[in-house]
Amino acid sequence: MKLDIREWLQQVRAIEPLVTIEGADAHLEIGAVTLENVKNEHCPAILFDPVLGYEPGYGVLTGSVTTPARTATTLNLPANYSKLELLQSLRSRLTEWKNRAPGFQPEVVPGGAVTQNIQEGKQVNISLFPSPWWHEEDGGRYIGTGCAVITRDPDTGEVNLGAYRNMVQDDKTVLVQAAPGKHGRLDWENYHSKGQDCPIAVSVGHHPLVFGIAAISVPRGMEYEFMGAIAGEPARVIREEVTGLPIPADADIVLAGWCRPEKLAPEGPFGEWTGYYVSAEKPLVPVIDVERVYFRNNPILLGSPPGHPNDYGCFTDLITSAQLHNELCQIGIPDVIGVWLSDAAGAQIIIVSLKQRYAGHARQVAILANQSATGPALKRYVIVVDEDIDPTDIQDVMWAVGTRADPEKAIDIMRNCRSTQNDPLIRRPTQSYSNSRAIIDACRPFEWKDEFPHSIAVSGELREKVAKKWGHLLRL
Repeated sequence: MKLDIREWLQQVRAIEPLVTIEGADAHLEIGAVTLENVKNEHCPAILFDPVLGYEPGYGVLTGSVTTPARTATTLNLPANYSKLELLQSLRSRLTEWKNRAPGFQPEVVPGGAVTQNIQEGKQVNISLFPSPWWHEEDGGRYIGTGCAVITRDPDTGEVNLGAYRNMVQDDKTVLVQAAPGKHGRLDWENYHSKGQDCPIAVSVGHHPLVFGIAAISVPRGMEYEFMGAIAGEPARVIREEVTGLPIPADADIVLAGWCRPEKLAPEGPFGEWTGYYVSAEKPLVPVIDVERVYFRNNPILLGSPPGHPNDYGCFTDLITSAQLHNELCQIGIPDVIGVWLSDAAGAQIIIVSLKQRYAGHARQVAILANQSATGPALKRYVIVVDEDIDPTDIQDVMWAVGTRADPEKAIDIMRNCRSTQNDPLIRRPTQSYSNSRAIIDACRPFEWKDEFPHSIAVSGELREKVAKKWGHLLRL
């Protein structure tokens, strides 16, 4: 599988329609269509081309990984998996990819599609690309949302790819914002602490897998190797001449330049993944002086704006859910059936289904899932349900909460837990990003679970029988 967005588009067109919208305005219209589209259960991928006021062929792609089918296609897996099937498959695949990754070192090549056009020095003009103003209360245009920011540790030489947003400041500079502790931020802070400029490159148009791997947790410095393990062939990279960083050879648009220690500018506001504007303050963030722009003919910008729900939620929720499931099993917790970071709440609700084996089993799982470093730091609720509940079905889960969770006995509160600067429940200004978290045990009470009233259900045999007879009428 080649990490080329055009090959990805061909694969998607083979399994479902791709919507093309002509004449949308990059100022708010592309963002509004994208955010409304994500609310649709079967939301299609959308290619905006031509964009109002820009050259035809300079497009914006959104909704790339909002469904299980497109997420599976991106991960080089069968597109006919259901969400639950894909989630279960990913558990073993993640282990396989991790084990195989060291054997897929990126292949350094002399050139690629991304070098079809090169701007440098005074020629640099970022405004050539239709960077959307995504949300109505944003502070500007963001060229980097479905992006991969490429940095290097100045001490170890390890290369990192992270999904950190990029706001356009002018034709030759963009801003980069990353939360404290993120690997890319540690890299530029390390350079700056030495009084050195930080080399940096930002890929903003590429195969969705490049963004996906940049957005999830993989071992530090192994992002390109993971892409290769998933694709089944090494990721092709070019040694970028200005920074020396490896950039994707088959990308559509890459910006390369420097973050200088003395050069900061106010960034935002920007609608966050929690679905809110969490701060009216504009933090000072590094400025990237762009010295070169690489782009292929008819480049496609990959957009993935945060919102409620998030444009990229399906991909990250599936991967992170599988990672957390594996983590719980590796710790030694028996009979964990399923784990799901609910997209209904921006991954702030974790649902775990299990087959209860002993008193306290459900609480043990809930506490471990709640305090895990896997996934977002903001984990406000953990709901544990029995094995007959589909954790990916929020209606099924809430039925269990309503019928099996006695509030007095089922809910525990954990206080002074780690939170993030994106938490909308933290009043600003503050020096303490902490919160409380709730555990909801929505399992049948262990002490008398065998006496609990039986659920109304259609048996597998009867379901199969009626599906054969009348399934074509009801899409059973």
